[in-house]
Amino acid sequence: MAITLARHPDPADPDPWIGLLMVDAAEHGQGHGRRIAEQIEERFRADGRTGLRLAVLDANPKGLAFWTALGYGVIGHRPDLQHGRPCSVLRKPLPRLRRAARVAVVDPGGSVLLFRYVNPDVGPHWALPGGGLEEGETPREAALRELREETGWSDLEPGPLLCTWEHDFAGSDIVIRQHEHIYVTPGPHREPTGPDLAAAHAADGILGWRWWPRRELHASAEPV
Repeated sequence: MAITLARHPDPADPDPWIGLLMVDAAEHGQGHGRRIAEQIEERFRADGRTGLRLAVLDANPKGLAFWTALGYGVIGHRPDLQHGRPCSVLRKPLPRLRRAARVAVVDPGGSVLLFRYVNPDVGPHWALPGGGLEEGETPREAALRELREETGWSDLEPGPLLCTWEHDFAGSDIVIRQHEHIYVTPGPHREPTGPDLAAAHAADGILGWRWWPRRELHASAEPV
């Protein structure tokens, strides 16, 4: 059983709360509590909420260990409203999910093409050509579109799926969890080109590009 609050009685608190989560003692240790908590998080994330809070009695170390293991961090201490018992207040950010796709173009010598991107949330960094999926796109379709927009090349197709990975970053005060499909394809060593390239790069925050040999990329101190 779970009870949630859309907001705390304190008007300065913008987050929803988990007020109670209970699992039958005979069913402990089977992951039910974790799955219930994840479903609650997904519901509030879908509703556009950016964080979730709860309070654990200081006399409940097992409860504190359970919630911290799920990614909740202590942000303060206060007495509970009903009985004045000391509690730890915990919060977990709820990242907004974003799907993206990128292509690792590798030249005959083993160098990979990277763009130098910049935005106010992440700062300057090198990354593979690619970006977010548009409505109705598959990851492979998005990877192809982004590759053509950012390089001007129309003769390359995304090759095999290399990997998928997730990473979090802050965007306009909102934590974003980006899930990326990374494809790899061979290509000739050449420069991006095309009449619309400057406008596309300006829109995407691309400052430049470089073919990176493996050793130089491994030794570079620049963020990648």
